[in-house]
Amino acid sequence: MAYKLVYTWEANRQFTELKKSKSKLVQFKAVVKALKLLSENPKHPGLNTHAYSSLVGPDGAKVWEAYAQNKTPAAYRIFFCYFRAKTNTVTIIAITPHP
Repeated sequence: MAYKLVYTWEANRQFTELKKSKSKLVQFKAVVKALKLLSENPKHPGLNTHAYSSLVGPDGAKVWEAYAQNKTPAAYRIFFCYFRAKTNTVTIIAITPHP
């Protein structure tokens, strides 16, 4: 089942910034690959998807974290809300390096 990806303003800004950065081409490619997997199956094993309790999404929705990279300093993560039951929509909240 395919999922529609919807980006918040902030996530769209972060994605665009990453795309424009020549020094972060590897990270950009990893994020693009992870977003493709996320749209196909948010529970794909390669994404290591898990609930993220430090954030609350729009309307109090549970926030999830997916890995774009792993075992890499400042590995990129994708934070999203998962609305499968209602609209098969995944709202991307942020695309950021792991602190």
